[in-house]
Amino acid sequence: MDISSGAGYPASSLSNFAGHRFIIDDVECYSMEGFLQSLKFKSEPMQGEVCKLIGKAAKFKGKHKKWWLTQTLYWKGKEYKRSSEAYQNLLNRAYKAMYEQSESFRNALHATHNSSITHSLGKNDMTHTVLTTSEFCGRLIKLRQNKTL
Repeated sequence: MDISSGAGYPASSLSNFAGHRFIIDDVECYSMEGFLQSLKFKSEPMQGEVCKLIGKAAKFKGKHKKWWLTQTLYWKGKEYKRSSEAYQNLLNRAYKAMYEQSESFRNALHATHNSSITHSLGKNDMTHTVLTTSEFCGRLIKLRQNKTL
């Protein structure tokens, strides 16, 4: 099953563009894309605003941020190196929060049953994306299997 916002259900509902509300570290997020794009902004108030965006609005808000030049991302006043374990832990916490708090996300994920999960639109080079295809698909599979992130 290829996850994308233009696909049918449940694949479209598993896209980071899909609207699924969750709270992480007292910040309300309206979509995973909003959360991911917010990581490109150092300002906490701006992060809060970006977290409230969904789909393309979120994507385009962070599109021109050149975070890859320093490989540094931000969350709640803390810097994260893209390649760090701390950054992976932050991603795990975000996906776990969305899974636990969004019934629509959980339902879509479990509707995939045992299908393979792919993301052909994603990038594989971690120096050029805040979430690689393998990081994304791997988290979905672990959550579907009720494994700890």
